[in-house]
Amino acid sequence: MAKENNVENAGDAPVDALCATNLLDADPEFRRLFNVRKVQKARKPGFSRQCYHKFKRLDTRWRRPRGVQSKQRAGIYGKGAMATVGYGSPVLIKGLHPSGFDEVLVNNADDLVMVDPEFEAIRIAAGVGGKKKAVIVAKAAEFGIKVLNPGKGEN
Repeated sequence: MAKENNVENAGDAPVDALCATNLLDADPEFRRLFNVRKVQKARKPGFSRQCYHKFKRLDTRWRRPRGVQSKQRAGIYGKGAMATVGYGSPVLIKGLHPSGFDEVLVNNADDLVMVDPEFEAIRIAAGVGGKKKAVIVAKAAEFGIKVLNPGKGEN
C-alpha cells in the first residue's frame, strides 16, 4: 500500500506514464524507435543463401558464406547482401510486437496470472484447442489483457 501512495503523490506525469496501455503510449521515444525500426525493416534486403538458385537441394534460408573465393563473402555488388550487425533493430524495442506490447506465450488460463496487462499481450499457443482457447480469451478480457490471436469467433 505504501508504494501505491507514493506513486499517487509523485505527481501527474509519472502516474500517466505508469497507467499507459503500452510502451508506445508511455514514452514518445519508444514511438520514434518503432518508426525507426519500421523504416529499417523496409530497407532490409532479403538474405538468401549463396547459390541457392543453382541447386535444387539448397534452401533459400540464410547460411553464412565461408569460402575463401566467395564473392558474396567478399562483398561484391550484385552477389547478395550479407547479414550484418547494421541491419538490426534498436535495442530498446527489439523483440516487441508492432502494437508495442511484449508477447507472452500462454498454454492455459493459469498462465494469465503472471501477465502485466499494461506492457504485455498474450499469444495463445498453437496446440490449444477451441474450448480452452475460449476460456483463455474470456479470462483475458476479464483481466483486461490484449490477445494477439483471439480467433475468428472471438473478435
